[in-house]
Amino acid sequence: MNLRPVTDRPLRIAMLGCGVVGTEVARLLTRDSDELARRVGVPLELVGIAVRRLDAPRDVDLPSDLFTTDAHALVTSGVDVVVEVIGGVEPARELILAALESGASVVTANKALLAADGAHLFEAAEKAERDLSFEAAVAGAIPIVRPLRESLAGDRVQRVLGIVNGTTNFILDQMTTLGQDFGEALVDAQRLGYAEADPTADVEGHDAAAKAALLAGLAFHTNLSIEDVHCEGISRVTADDVRSAADMGCVVKLLAICELHDTDSGPAVVARVHPAMVPTSHPLASVRGAYNAVFVESEAAGQLMFYGPGAGGAPTASAVLGDVVSVARNRARNVFGPGETSHAEVELLPIGRARTRYHVAIAVEDRTGVLAIIAQEFARFGVSIQNLRQEGHGSDAQLVIVTHEAEDAALAATIDALRGLDVVREVSSVMRVEGGF
Repeated sequence: MNLRPVTDRPLRIAMLGCGVVGTEVARLLTRDSDELARRVGVPLELVGIAVRRLDAPRDVDLPSDLFTTDAHALVTSGVDVVVEVIGGVEPARELILAALESGASVVTANKALLAADGAHLFEAAEKAERDLSFEAAVAGAIPIVRPLRESLAGDRVQRVLGIVNGTTNFILDQMTTLGQDFGEALVDAQRLGYAEADPTADVEGHDAAAKAALLAGLAFHTNLSIEDVHCEGISRVTADDVRSAADMGCVVKLLAICELHDTDSGPAVVARVHPAMVPTSHPLASVRGAYNAVFVESEAAGQLMFYGPGAGGAPTASAVLGDVVSVARNRARNVFGPGETSHAEVELLPIGRARTRYHVAIAVEDRTGVLAIIAQEFARFGVSIQNLRQEGHGSDAQLVIVTHEAEDAALAATIDALRGLDVVREVSSVMRVEGGF
């Protein structure tokens, strides 16, 4: 491979979108143009930015003739690199495909699109012999895509466990440290700009599920979409759940978990997003506020943790610019980097096959024999109890049970059976326990 640029002409950069992230990308491209040229080997020239409205106020000082509303014309105009930061599935999908077909490499921060149709886009990039890079799509400024795709390419990743949504981590942190309930913490998150006016994508886990699909695909070399990820959000997490976690020496986190299972028919993957109790001794328990962290367990390297700001204009722009430099170096040398590999095509397992531990709170009748009846139901479905305690008396009587590791399907069947018992007033809380204990 020729490591020196085969051209000395400036590389033409087009951008799709000029919101919070796009504005910061444009600012850095223009402010640091000389340094970026030295890093790439040739100058980078920002030649156009596609926006919806030309008259929208923008916090960046750029010539007005850079802006256009004709995104398709821009990406098919012979540019070398297209930076997509508009989000959503369409028109981003159509524009990225058009850019690749026109010979441009692409940098995107669009996890929703990649989780919905990544296989098609990566196939198009390979056919065009162009790069499609997406470091900013998973965890903001945290470098996790390149380590999984390249640094650990010779290893066997067994598990990826991550906090990949800053909004939910902030909310749960407020509930833990200030004793707030979910509604109060959400209002604070919206007031401080950590949560959108409509927080559904974050608090119901959809954002984290899209990232989990990307992480699982990278770690296990197989195609996953967001539909393959089991998803639960945090809107049902209560202050009582947080207090129960604290009593166990845990904190509650929304986790994205992708893990490899060995089955009779070969390796298989389970990908899931849900709230879980995490022991305070685990590194993820100390991730505070709107920060993100991804914990990787691999056969040879062991345990690795990647930590940093998971959102925001400047952190996300840092990841975008890292991809721009990498992609531009390849364009200047007339090569393209490693694409996504799905050679493994491992089986995808449902959440019922996941194995973990559980914390179950059960409001019960306070009378003789209740404990034996409850324990019998757990035993009937093969769920072993690690410890049990009773809280309250009379109408406030409650059993709190922590299980040994069991299959999710067995636990679900146990909970259904408990709800049918006349000694059970309510199964008030069921939460997984992750990260050792």
